[in-house]
Amino acid sequence: MSKAIQSTNGLPVIHQRAAGVDIGSRFHVVAVPTDLTDEPVQTFQAFTADIQRMANWLLSLGVETVVMESTGVYWVPVFEVLESAGLEVIVANARETRSVPGRKSDINDAQWLQRLHACGLLRASSFRPGRDIAALRAYLRHRERLLDYTAAHIQHMQKALMLMNLQLHHVVQDITGATGMKIIRAIVRGERNPDVLAEFRDSRCKASTEIIRGALVGNYQPEHVFALTQSLALYDFYQVRIDECDEQIAQALVVLNADKPVPDQPIPKARHRTKQPNAINFDVRTALYQLVGTDLTQIHGIGPFLALRLIAECGTDLSKWRTAKHFTSWLTLSPGCKISGGKVLSAHSRKSNNRLTAHLRLAAVTVGKTNTALGAFYRRLAARIGKAKAVTATARKIAVLFYNTMRFGLNYSDPGADHYEQKYRERVIKQLHRRAAEFGFELHEVESVS
Repeated sequence: MSKAIQSTNGLPVIHQRAAGVDIGSRFHVVAVPTDLTDEPVQTFQAFTADIQRMANWLLSLGVETVVMESTGVYWVPVFEVLESAGLEVIVANARETRSVPGRKSDINDAQWLQRLHACGLLRASSFRPGRDIAALRAYLRHRERLLDYTAAHIQHMQKALMLMNLQLHHVVQDITGATGMKIIRAIVRGERNPDVLAEFRDSRCKASTEIIRGALVGNYQPEHVFALTQSLALYDFYQVRIDECDEQIAQALVVLNADKPVPDQPIPKARHRTKQPNAINFDVRTALYQLVGTDLTQIHGIGPFLALRLIAECGTDLSKWRTAKHFTSWLTLSPGCKISGGKVLSAHSRKSNNRLTAHLRLAAVTVGKTNTALGAFYRRLAARIGKAKAVTATARKIAVLFYNTMRFGLNYSDPGADHYEQKYRERVIKQLHRRAAEFGFELHEVESVS
């Protein structure tokens, strides 16, 4: 019998030499086809030496492709070891493998994964970039975690100030700004005179010196000053760690740009000159311009940090996604499709904890306030179907623009809100003419009466 028509339980076998791995925290269970060995199910400890022994065992049996579920972070070292050994590794979505027949066990899970993969019923759902991009992604994710820790200590400082009835947050926009940090550091050093503290006001601060002085008459208690002192020290500690992380990110970009030529055309003028809070402390735009050959920040809603985040999460080769629809579906920004009996049960987009999707949604909210085509699109949808769906739709449009720019070299140029409204008006009129013709009517423009 030909291999192409061999079957398992009535299903054709697509991958003759496929293995399934049930990932665990302490051990991993591996299942291979029964015709390859007398013991088709093996258990390996989670130690690196055992994972390497697993790879050698699979290679000795002639296994070509391996499937596993994305269980926490336990799958990552297994994925890297097996991939470095030359095996094709697929991380499947747990939703596609949850219906395990019979009694639930690790052995049954591994055998079920192997059977589904052999029949071609599983697909890769987790994108794993190359080594250099993966390093950049790890640095950026770690930096975001450091920012989360820093934000917690900013809240601790603000609470300590409120307990001492120092209403600093009411007179300055940000207590970690120039004025706020000078005043907090002076309080930690022992200064209590509101007149002296008010003199630390920065010239750009909107509140006057008199208003700041009134807000700094406090009820100082030693325990609250102690909490403020420690919170400030922890805030400074994480700021140093963030600066060190920025150095590693810059070095990772240097490695990625090692074989990239400098573009002939100079980088376009930045659309915004204001520096974002918690921005990376080196020129991200220039480094990315050399890496991808185009300025991604020309797309409205995409700033230097979001552009870097997109590259770190998706890489520079977006051919992994066949179309923009596949890309936005991976980001969970596309409408869902639950249909049964010819009836649409749900069209809601899937829930996701992907931080990249969260960043795109925040960018959509920001771009909705601008006088751009994307802003007009957001406002029209928000008025018709609500802001929540408008945010998702606008975030999807930004993702599509990024995909087309990276994949096909699209040069984005904003046509403006007026141009978008005119095109929308033309589409509505064309649709009205078509609907009138279906009912046997004809529309004519009414001449304006002066």
